[in-house]
Amino acid sequence: QAQLVESGGGLVQAGGSLRLSCAASGHTFSSNVMGWFRQAPGKEREFVAAISWGGGSTRYADSVKGRFTISRDNVNNKVYLQMNTLKPEDAAVYYCAARTSRGVSALATAVKEYDAWGQGTQVTVSS
Repeated sequence: QAQLVESGGGLVQAGGSLRLSCAASGHTFSSNVMGWFRQAPGKEREFVAAISWGGGSTRYADSVKGRFTISRDNVNNKVYLQMNTLKPEDAAVYYCAARTSRGVSALATAVKEYDAWGQGTQVTVSS
């Protein structure tokens, strides 16, 4: 069973940067599409970014395109989210997610397409 543990969240001023990390275990990490989602208070969980098995393809929500970068390290079973030029509206709990079903390759944006989730890490952006 896949286990995902996020880290790297915290408090940052608007315009600043943070790098989130997600350590994965218990599944074949290198063959899974990985994603980042976020959920702000009172809002639904939303897609942020996804990355293909080998890291060659990525997909981003329009709201973060050009500011956030997703990457992965298949040797150390980690996925990262580099967040630059943070805005107050980026504040949320950020979740790492995996598509662990065999052979799945689409960079899905829907929550229901991911079957493994971390516990989340809080990102707070002060204005």
